[in-house]
Amino acid sequence: MFDLYQLSEEHLALQAAVRDLVADKVAPHAAEVDESSSFPQAAYDALRAADLHAVHVPEEYGGNGADALAACLVIEEVARGCASTSLIPAVNKLGSLPVLMAGTEEQKQAWLSPLARGESLFCYALSEPDAGSDVASMRTRATREGSGWVLDGTKRWITNAGYGDSYVVFAVTDPDAPRGRHVSAFLVAKTDEGVSFGAPERKLGIKGSPTREVYLDSVRLPEDRLLGAPGEGMALALRTLDHTRVTIAAQALGIAQAALDLAVGYVKERQQFGKAVAEFQGVQFMLADMAIQLEAARQLTYAAAARSERGDADLTFFSAAAKTMASDAAMKITVDAVQLLGGYGYTRDFPAERLMRDAKITQIYEGTNQVQRIVLARELLKGKR
Repeated sequence: MFDLYQLSEEHLALQAAVRDLVADKVAPHAAEVDESSSFPQAAYDALRAADLHAVHVPEEYGGNGADALAACLVIEEVARGCASTSLIPAVNKLGSLPVLMAGTEEQKQAWLSPLARGESLFCYALSEPDAGSDVASMRTRATREGSGWVLDGTKRWITNAGYGDSYVVFAVTDPDAPRGRHVSAFLVAKTDEGVSFGAPERKLGIKGSPTREVYLDSVRLPEDRLLGAPGEGMALALRTLDHTRVTIAAQALGIAQAALDLAVGYVKERQQFGKAVAEFQGVQFMLADMAIQLEAARQLTYAAAARSERGDADLTFFSAAAKTMASDAAMKITVDAVQLLGGYGYTRDFPAERLMRDAKITQIYEGTNQVQRIVLARELLKGKR
């Protein structure tokens, strides 16, 4: 298959519109958001005003109904201006995709419509203090009580926790069931009694995106908060990540593009030994390698996004490959950008060091790149590639 994806006129128009909005309303706040570790409220307001905070929500629930490639374009362009802000549309998709996949019509109307209107943020509560890469070892429990459920446990590394209004929480419902069939998914509201949050994590990068623990202390939920059937939670979690790893790849692309743009602009202006630094062949080779890595990652990411939209059988392979390649490229490109800026790259007066710090997390969350390589190898050994 050669027609893996194609940017339509609508895609290109969306990309241009987001780029203009980011330059005007998002990027100017990025340094302060990072320096103060504060939620990017002004940028969030701008995204909501432009209806770009959750473009993936279908039209029947008040959203744009944007396809997976369009959602990636939005996230990439926002990340180019502010990585922290790009986690708003990215995690809104991550948190709400399980509802789209497994929710009843009543659940979709009740939980997705406020998201589409910009009245709520979604969160995805899967990881725990002792269950990161091995999420199946989670300890959060949901037990039957009458016609409902009671949740107890702690979730860690939850993006937008505290700011988010809606949470998809994964919990063990049958400890004696086979591994992978013992977990169920639940819809939890920030206002539910027994829900509380830890202090914000002090992070290396994406410092404007809040990350907290979520505490579930005898949280009582009615039956209609169960998402899908009991025992289907782990399968739902993994299906979700197959789609949303592509959005992390898109975030990495935006960070890397910003670093390359910065480096190119700097070396053209910086004079050493009587000429622009850009005239030195060693510098040109670095720039060329950065561009090659970025464009290769972009092509793979867009191809994976097209597979996400179609629900292709090889999505697991392509999403893991795109996330791994794009995040590794972003880390390499941002490190090289710091190098090309020299001493200035090491200071907070220039955004190179912030981009480098922001890039690192893309190699870690939604499955470390070591785990992604395990996934890729398994797909190969199954004969799926």
